[in-house]
Amino acid sequence: MNGKWRIVKMPDYTPDYPDMMEPAYILFDGKGGGEFAFGCVTGAIHGACSTEHVAFSWTGNDEMDEANGDGWAELHPNDLLNGQICFHGGDVANFTAKPWRTSSTAC
Repeated sequence: MNGKWRIVKMPDYTPDYPDMMEPAYILFDGKGGGEFAFGCVTGAIHGACSTEHVAFSWTGNDEMDEANGDGWAELHPNDLLNGQICFHGGDVANFTAKPWRTSSTAC
């Protein structure tokens, strides 16, 4: 599950919100950390471990206000990652992600 994942679906938000600032993603660095970004939310992931299922806490920003919470993600056999990013005392952001594929073609 390590690496960068492109968030392709967030059913709790309007379709254009996740990619408002940049392409929505979640990244697991394989060392218990990582990061994510969607809409106006960014966060640093702490304590993510396991290979097919991770649980983590996070700290970051939501529209420039400090935010934090926890979350989880689970890898499915179809190479899709499903999970939640939960805000402390607030919303839950469900997501589906697929492996981030980059092009090796020069622009």
